[in-house]
Amino acid sequence: MSSHGNASVVNDPRQPSAARPFMPQAVAPQDLPVDYSGFIAVIFGVFGVMFRYKLCSWLAIIFCAQSLANMKNFETDLKQVSMAFMFAIMGLVTNYFGPARPGTKK
Repeated sequence: MSSHGNASVVNDPRQPSAARPFMPQAVAPQDLPVDYSGFIAVIFGVFGVMFRYKLCSWLAIIFCAQSLANMKNFETDLKQVSMAFMFAIMGLVTNYFGPARPGTKK
């Protein structure tokens, strides 16, 4: 049995003096990828308010939560998510507590 302890140190091809920490490149806010879940949340929120679809309002809340979880740029994404969340809440309030639609029974 031979010991490989000293041989591995001598034959190690890595150079610890050349190692440097990883520095991610700075990306401008306009170059960030589009937040599709935030955009879909706004669309569903508007449809939930305009057409009084409960499903659209609930889907808007779900997509808002997904967009919050994956937020990249805090300031611009928060504006979009807060607008979508307000539309979703408005849609739910008008659907559940608002006047009944014409032609439907409550």
